[in-house]
Amino acid sequence: MSTTTPDAACDCPAGGGSASRSKQNGVLDSAPKMAVEATRQSEIDTLGLSGEDLLSMHRFMVLARLIDEAAIRQNRQGKAPFVIPVSCHEACQVGTAWAMRRGQDIWLPYYRDLAVVLVAGMTAFDVFLGIFSKAGDPTSGGRQMPAHWGSRRLGIITGSSPIGTQIPHAAGIAYAVKFRSEDAVVATWFGEGATSEGDWHEGLNFAGIHKLPVVFVCENNHYAISVPQSKQMAVENVADRAAGYGFPGVVVDGNDVLASYAAMKRAVERALSGEGPTLIECKTYRFQPHTSDDDDRTYRTREEVEEARHHDPLDRFSADLKTLGLMDDARIESLRAEVKAEVDRAVADAWAAPDPDPATVLRYVFEED
Repeated sequence: MSTTTPDAACDCPAGGGSASRSKQNGVLDSAPKMAVEATRQSEIDTLGLSGEDLLSMHRFMVLARLIDEAAIRQNRQGKAPFVIPVSCHEACQVGTAWAMRRGQDIWLPYYRDLAVVLVAGMTAFDVFLGIFSKAGDPTSGGRQMPAHWGSRRLGIITGSSPIGTQIPHAAGIAYAVKFRSEDAVVATWFGEGATSEGDWHEGLNFAGIHKLPVVFVCENNHYAISVPQSKQMAVENVADRAAGYGFPGVVVDGNDVLASYAAMKRAVERALSGEGPTLIECKTYRFQPHTSDDDDRTYRTREEVEEARHHDPLDRFSADLKTLGLMDDARIESLRAEVKAEVDRAVADAWAAPDPDPATVLRYVFEED
């Protein structure tokens, strides 16, 4: 049976409920604001997160958003042939990735997981080397489609274009980790559309049977490209399916970075203690089309997309940080300018980087002397 984690904060536009005040007898009452602050601070203390953690998580969310916006611009300018947007997935990606251990745990992201691989250690420059298919692309040296992340150094296992194929890979790697008694957790991320694939069933079933140290993270944005969830499955929650494999399923608000982190933290602890897998379903959305080649106007209304923008996870977390006294509007704007400059430098440097040598086009395809 799935477990639902309550929203830790109001699902409202930035500047909404977390900063609301009522007016009594002509005096502004700050009690609602103080109550929200106390509740959020208590949650943070329970999770063991420092103020530095929160600011770093926020920075990664901003970085992912600005890389996304810059990549779309490069596509519109004809410099990037293909882009897979991430906007609105930042909270669930940063939150779940934050519970992983860099250089120790093993990451199997899917193509939309920009913020996951940034937390794992990839840079904006690395990302744009891949987008521009440059020789220095750490994923494949310019041989793979953009967003098919991979890095031996960082423990990121590259994915393939067929949907869901990373899931049995994650189960197999987790089996090896358990067999060798290694101190590592394997995590894999995917959209809800992947749960219609046979690979998904096989991976989860194998992981459940052998109680493997793996966490399955579903980023449910309600559309498998153009197919709505109602046409994908007859259950309300992907997490409900975990019971069929013999391990817990958890539903969280994927637009809440702290709720996503809390669920992942518990799942990682379960995996490390030998209790086996967890399936986490992060309910979120995507602001942009499925890819730069998709026209989302054919399957969802502009009103629906606009309504979703009122629940932007980046605005929501910024409001939290302001309520907690960790940031103010000036610092938020300063950070955005700083990160935008970093992204602009990465774009320029990656565009100027060397292209692959045409003489190596058959490398990794045929055996070389």
